Amino acid sequence: MNSILLAILLGTLFGFVLQRIGAADPDKIINMLRLKDFHLMKTILTGIGVSSVLLFAAMATGLLDSGHLSVKSMYWGVVIGGILLGTGWAISGFCPGTGVVAAGSGRIDALIFLLGGLVGAGLYTLMFGVLKSTFLMQPLYGGKTTLVQTGEYQAVLTTSPGWAVAIAIGIALIGIGAALPGNSRNEA
Repeated sequence: MNSILLAILLGTLFGFVLQRIGAADPDKIINMLRLKDFHLMKTILTGIGVSSVLLFAAMATGLLDSGHLSVKSMYWGVVIGGILLGTGWAISGFCPGTGVVAAGSGRIDALIFLLGGLVGAGLYTLMFGVLKSTFLMQPLYGGKTTLVQTGEYQAVLTTSPGWAVAIAIGIALIGIGAALPGNSRNEA
């Protein structure tokens, strides 16, 4: 029961933050993807960068055991699903998380988006038996592969300490976020 309450609390907090930064506004998301408004992009890059630095610093210092991380398998279905999700995100201005937040604020278009996502997930579930024996479900790069060494998973980059590369990438993302203009190109 405590894990459910924690999930509700963290989900509510995450939704609140998404609403506050404007990520539940499809116009802001579409303008970010059109490279017209960099506010959300700055926030996303900074969030990913800070998370990467903190996660890999905690693993490098022994504060976090990498055994707690779960890496999902990579296969063609994930690539195609990612392309479909990205296309839907660009067209609608919603991703699953922002769609739920926007629906919670009363947006009908977000409810339609969520319904479409549920229908798509249902169709995938119904078709999984047929799809699992096709090339779509064959592992890529050995299945559970990470960019840098992370626990027992196979890594693409093996020449440097994984934590150092990940922290450098995190710092680079924070730097890119900081370097992006604060306003849209049209308002500069």
